[in-house]
Amino acid sequence: MKTSVSTHKLPGYGSTLRTAKRLTEQAVKLVNRSVPGRMPDVEVVLTNERGMAELIVAADIALAGAADRRALKRATQGAKRAAREVQATAIPRPDGSTLILIDADKHPTPADFAVTLVHELVHAMQFSRKGVLERIVRNTRDALGIERQSRRQAREHERLVELDENEAHSREYLAEQLVPGARAA
Repeated sequence: MKTSVSTHKLPGYGSTLRTAKRLTEQAVKLVNRSVPGRMPDVEVVLTNERGMAELIVAADIALAGAADRRALKRATQGAKRAAREVQATAIPRPDGSTLILIDADKHPTPADFAVTLVHELVHAMQFSRKGVLERIVRNTRDALGIERQSRRQAREHERLVELDENEAHSREYLAEQLVPGARAA
């Protein structure tokens, strides 16, 4: 299990990057001990809203495996919407690793960052579980218009995403061990 932390289109955030590296190293160990599953290789990228949209598009296209112009347009629209709405996202990669994108501008304190990081690392652990990657790939291909999934598969995916989110939210208390006073909002 390797971890790396970097920035994308985020000049002048040196101290934020150093804090992120320190917290990521500690959070990976903490989440690995307390969440069932296997921690994959993790790449954490600190970026802004625009950079986040770019990286989401690239990750979705790589995950879907094929792309035409229509799929690229759908991916771009979805990524822009997601970048506006979320603070961070975890995306599995075809090689089994996980990309965690964090909007640095939406995390003013290390405590906020720690809560989000723990949440996304729980998702990384979930991606290693049996059948999860295949389900996410199938849903991504459907969202991009490459290959349709049945309504039953779509409903099952939504139900399981809700369960995964509940599990991730329930583990956010672990951030308290990284940064005293870190509380999930």
